[in-house]
Amino acid sequence: MARRPDPELDRHLEELPPDLRWREWLRRIEAVLFASATPVSREALARVVGEVSIDLLIADLAAELADRPYDVARIGGGWMLRTRPAYGPAIRTAADLGEARLELSETETAVLAAIAWHQPISRDGLKEIFGGELSRDLLGRLSARGLIATGPREPRRGAPHSYVTTDLFLASYDLQSLADLPEMDSSTADATTVQDQVD
Repeated sequence: MARRPDPELDRHLEELPPDLRWREWLRRIEAVLFASATPVSREALARVVGEVSIDLLIADLAAELADRPYDVARIGGGWMLRTRPAYGPAIRTAADLGEARLELSETETAVLAAIAWHQPISRDGLKEIFGGELSRDLLGRLSARGLIATGPREPRRGAPHSYVTTDLFLASYDLQSLADLPEMDSSTADATTVQDQVD
């Protein structure tokens, strides 16, 4: 059930006509999404609009943003504002970022791809895929970048942690969910390259 907003937050809305009240809720949703660098959950949005339909507000916001260089995107269990891909070159040029988006090594990219396709997966599972032990440092770097997180423990002796991808991973690769991952291709997760790194 949606949580009611702070009564003080809605005090000035009580006397507004329904269409102006709706407009204010839209602005609140847009402001919250604009201020967040990560996807915002339904529960968090409900705290600023109460029992109003989040889905209808998001649909109206998406329609309003149709002519803008950014849109609202569903990422994992929430929403966030993202610039449209057509404006990527302009943003990279202005920020002097070049073409590199994440600047991951080939090894990091291969391990990240393996985690994405096989999650939840333990270090032992990754060892089976790549034919060698992966360093904790490599996994630590992916975790520090916010691309992976620890998942559920495996139901076996020692109950090792598994790894899963995060909402930031989805956002970084312009995916709404893991179902949007491309088909696995042997050239994408090249075990030979990773094997060279782990030896």
